[in-house]
Amino acid sequence: MSNITIINPRIARETQDLQTLSKEELIARIQQLESHVTQLRNLLKPKFTSAKEDKTSGSKVFDHKKYAKRHVLLQVAYIGWDYAGFVVQEHTEKTIEAELFKALEKTRLVESREMSNYHRCGRTDKGVSSFGQAVSLDLRSNLSEGKGVFVPDGHQAKIGNNDEIAYVGILNKVLPPEIRIVAWAPVSKTLSARFDCRQRTYHYYFPMANLDIQSMRLAAQYLIGEHDFRNFCKMDVGNGVIKFHRRIMDIKIEAIDNLADSYSMIRLELKGQAFLWHQVRCIVAILFLVGQGKEEAKIIQELLDVESNPRKPQYGMASEVPLNLFSCTYSDEDCQWIYDSETLRYVISGYQMLWTENMIKATMLREMLQSLEKLVGIKVEHQLKGLVQGIEPKTYLPLLKRQKCDGHLFEKFKICLKCTKPS
Repeated sequence: MSNITIINPRIARETQDLQTLSKEELIARIQQLESHVTQLRNLLKPKFTSAKEDKTSGSKVFDHKKYAKRHVLLQVAYIGWDYAGFVVQEHTEKTIEAELFKALEKTRLVESREMSNYHRCGRTDKGVSSFGQAVSLDLRSNLSEGKGVFVPDGHQAKIGNNDEIAYVGILNKVLPPEIRIVAWAPVSKTLSARFDCRQRTYHYYFPMANLDIQSMRLAAQYLIGEHDFRNFCKMDVGNGVIKFHRRIMDIKIEAIDNLADSYSMIRLELKGQAFLWHQVRCIVAILFLVGQGKEEAKIIQELLDVESNPRKPQYGMASEVPLNLFSCTYSDEDCQWIYDSETLRYVISGYQMLWTENMIKATMLREMLQSLEKLVGIKVEHQLKGLVQGIEPKTYLPLLKRQKCDGHLFEKFKICLKCTKPS
């Protein structure tokens, strides 16, 4: 038996493959592996750092087993312009979710994300903001009974305590200024922020510019109801989304100031139970084309007719910066939000500072533009430039005459693989 060598076929094959590589190819392979190792170290670094700090500081380890837990909803507001989206990502810590859990763990409200029974209502993308994002999770509780309160196995709840932890206040003290908890609600242990949401409302803000708002309103009405929105989204087959029927309950386009000129700000409000990936931004992009007179209102009907138009024409999406997940609605029986006036004043004060900074910039630019327009003697209405992705062609080509997605179709679902989100 001593002369028997056990060979791992995979390792042997990889060694043989490496021997066939040139010097340049080997260097490239090593650099690729080093990059991968660096990525793994960055992912593990926070855990090692926090463990080291706990050991060196001599601080007493917090015992979560001395407390009950409570299943709650949190209303999370955030200005997402400088963040890489809501959801935690491997390549960056600059996400809303990462900051939220950093605050939750720092305040000892959760032991870890894995043990928190966590659900989020929506996955907002890079640059998108929210006033009413909702998350459900189990938090540490001072109580021994009450809605959403439970005592896990091995835990011992405090008896006779009538004051619940001030969840909103303590979280806002440690969150970045762009992220704030607005309210909380005790809910049943089975409630999910995602699956029990009855309605999601998005707001999209834009200047009037040269848009025909009435034509946009007319076109928008065709969107109301249940339709196949595959021509108004980016397909997300990689995450198992193969059905593209969604119901839009209402859509409104209204001015939100009294300027009544091309600088007047408009709000599009879109209500539905659920939305597809980039659905709102695609809808806004098409409505912009209608408002500019480049497409007729009936283009909405034609794109919703997936039998006649099974492949999405190529067009640029509207910018993510003006988009806001404004509210997530739950039944009154399931959720009664708790607001605290002192905490709200703190939130308002912080957001007023952000408003002041940005309003000063906008006012300064407006005055400079007014002076420039007086010099040139004509009205320039190019405020929408930059709100739609892609390069604007000199000659406009109607949507239905444009090149369609030319990738082969996934026949079972009639899905163009070229237009799907990578898995």
